[in-house]
Amino acid sequence: MRKLFGEPEGSASPTLPELKARRSRTFKRRKAPAPNQWPRKLPRLPSTPLRIHLSEALLVVERLTVGLVGCGRWGRHILRDLISLGCVVPVATKSEKSRRNAFEGGASIIVDRLEELPDLDGVVVATPTVTHASVIETLLQRSVPIYTEKPLSCDPESASRLAEAAPERLFVMDKWRYHPGVEMLARIAREKELGPVLGLRTTRAQWGNPHSDVDIAWVLAPHDLSIALEVMGRVPAARCAVAETIGGEVTGLFGFLGDEPWMVLEVSSRFPEYRREIRLHCRDGVAILNDGYTEHLSVLRAQCSPGFEATEPELRRISNELPLLRELRAFVEHLKGGPPPRSSAAEGALMVRTIADLKALARLHEGAH
Repeated sequence: MRKLFGEPEGSASPTLPELKARRSRTFKRRKAPAPNQWPRKLPRLPSTPLRIHLSEALLVVERLTVGLVGCGRWGRHILRDLISLGCVVPVATKSEKSRRNAFEGGASIIVDRLEELPDLDGVVVATPTVTHASVIETLLQRSVPIYTEKPLSCDPESASRLAEAAPERLFVMDKWRYHPGVEMLARIAREKELGPVLGLRTTRAQWGNPHSDVDIAWVLAPHDLSIALEVMGRVPAARCAVAETIGGEVTGLFGFLGDEPWMVLEVSSRFPEYRREIRLHCRDGVAILNDGYTEHLSVLRAQCSPGFEATEPELRRISNELPLLRELRAFVEHLKGGPPPRSSAAEGALMVRTIADLKALARLHEGAH
């Protein structure tokens, strides 16, 4: 051991004063040089690396300009998330309430007309459903990617026309396709974890319709069709439908779609509770998302006993990141050169056609609201 510390073999152990003396010699403090002894010139750093770093820094702080058309009840949340993603957001809106939302939300500028918006990298549409087609047609002249709130329109013909006009740069904001619980259901279906998929059952019910321009079918059914697209990989064809109407107003719709696998959807504006439920039925069990804000996905496996008793539900943790932020991040990344958002214009047009087919099967004439 003494060799390890430089002590000769057989030497006596150093005394405490000797150790202190060694320590003082080893850690003797150096005096700072006098000012007249400092170098007259500091060494000059090469300028080229500094110039490179500055250019990289400029790229980092460069911000996209993403326009927002409409800033109402939902548009103000879009504004919030776009700004949180580092975007400069000019807003085009007319109503006093929406202008106040835009001002309080941090819009870079607020204008009345679409033509008054500055040069944009992309644009988000959050206006009433009945205006989607006309707003998008005006924005198509800018030749930038467009992200519109669902549905693409409330008319199959205009939806098809829009999809044909801009198949590569028009996308639909189907936020439920970005819900972590729906993505988990899609993995279960894709990997056949519970066996082959038999069908999908969705319930979307609440009290009242917050939109005055379209009926509850146009407000809620697009969500469920987008879930079918994400989980089953396609939008099943409409087969049968039953509508609930009161005084000419559509307050509910039950739709039956597809065959193998099938889909049953229910939307209603006359339900005393706020309910959002998705059930994925498979041969060997059921996976359930019982609310949009739940923390867990429930998985129940069928036993092979004669009674087919279900096991205790397995609870799988779900990320709490909001779908709106996730879909807007996908759009912003697309503007930077990334892949396109999930719902294309063609898929959006197909959903519009499917809802129109369901309403026709339910014998709802065009005057029903």
